[in-house]
Amino acid sequence: MVSRVIPVEPFDLVVFGGTGDLAQRKILPALFRRFCAGQWPDDVQIIGAARAGFDRDGFRDVVAESMRRHAPKHCQDAGKMAAFLQRVDYVPLDASTGEGWDQLAEKLSVDRVRAFYFSVGPRLFGPLADRIKAHALATARTRIVVEKPFGHDLESARALNATLAEHFTEGQIYRIDHYLGKETVQNLMAVRFGNMLFEPLWNSQYVDHIQITVAESVGIDGREEYYDRAGAMRDMMQNHLMQLLCLIAMEPPAKFDPDAVRDEKLKVIRALDPVKPHHIVRGQFEGGTNGPGYRATVGNPRSTTESYVALRAHVSNWRWAGTPFYLRTGKRLVARSSVINVMFKDAPHSIFGEEVGRHANVLSIRLQPNEGITLKVTIKEPGPGGMRLVDVPLDMSFAEALGPGNQDPPDAYERLVMDVIRGNQTLFMRGDEVEAAWAWTDPIIAGWQARGDVPKPYDSGSTGPGDAELLMKRDGRHWQGINP
Repeated sequence: MVSRVIPVEPFDLVVFGGTGDLAQRKILPALFRRFCAGQWPDDVQIIGAARAGFDRDGFRDVVAESMRRHAPKHCQDAGKMAAFLQRVDYVPLDASTGEGWDQLAEKLSVDRVRAFYFSVGPRLFGPLADRIKAHALATARTRIVVEKPFGHDLESARALNATLAEHFTEGQIYRIDHYLGKETVQNLMAVRFGNMLFEPLWNSQYVDHIQITVAESVGIDGREEYYDRAGAMRDMMQNHLMQLLCLIAMEPPAKFDPDAVRDEKLKVIRALDPVKPHHIVRGQFEGGTNGPGYRATVGNPRSTTESYVALRAHVSNWRWAGTPFYLRTGKRLVARSSVINVMFKDAPHSIFGEEVGRHANVLSIRLQPNEGITLKVTIKEPGPGGMRLVDVPLDMSFAEALGPGNQDPPDAYERLVMDVIRGNQTLFMRGDEVEAAWAWTDPIIAGWQARGDVPKPYDSGSTGPGDAELLMKRDGRHWQGINP
């Protein structure tokens, strides 16, 4: 099975912060891959914009080096590279002084999709929006792409929303969360709403609990200053894990439409109960063979910022009343693994007797690495000697199941940037959704500060602090393993 490439219409894409790490490592390589896939028309224009004093050829050299380092090998073709670079331009500009904006205006095409990607720090979102408006660069077909973090708390998120709303409609604002662009994340909706097998069972009557794990083996190198201000709660829980929770818990939308989907996600966030203090665990990694501890990394021997957080959440609605959602994320853990485990209840009565033990179905949705879905079912263990039960997986790895044409599927940024060009906001967060997520998150952080909570230490390369295991054991449950 080979993925079908749907061409997009001509567009101009301006990448503010085009010389920065995110643009060079993710955004521009994603654009190059879509170009290699034949998805672009001939007259597409990519314009880098930053304070660095490059000319067009100098910036093209930077982009070419980035492609050699970050683009896949099958795109490393001299002809394709040269053709892509012909579509790349550059303007040195400053968001605060107005320098370079007239030159940018001269390069933009008339009467086509015009996207502005804010690959910069949040403090520049407002000034960039102001300059785009002041220099009359916004048209009815203009879109802006805003990277996280979208605010530091509810107050700052509201202020950012208000600033952007002065110049753009909500339909022009694309708040990007790259997790939503992952193939398996989108498959959550396909699995739930495209299979009669699951949706009738997707409720508190049949589901015992749900676990969402986003474990990272890396630390915070290169992000020390930002991360020590944010921590795992703001950096991961408030956005990435919140979005996964919404997709798992939301009601079926009336149709697969951007606002219909986001309406249902918003309902989930607003139905979340406040998290009780004994239902949350914070952790901070210590040094080990794979590097120094958190405090040494950030250069702050008294830092109380968490690099790990686990919590028990409840969605108070008819579908999920009484069903706990356990969420955890952390740095410097034993492996890189993002997985959602839907833990179904035991059969109400076992005809085989207590001696066969407890057996329950588990639906595991792997987001990374090795994207795929596994359903654990119970069968008879082969051989004589009576009825012995064993759990076996029905495993579907996407790369294997969908054939050689899907061995290298588009990454999240490829899909999301092309959705911006198409004007499809389904996988992007709406302003009220962001604010609702902060409204749930802020009291948790305020509670830590008021109580003077200090994160629990945990060993680098472990599964996290021991208190996270106790969080589950108190409920008679246990975490599924963090598997590579």
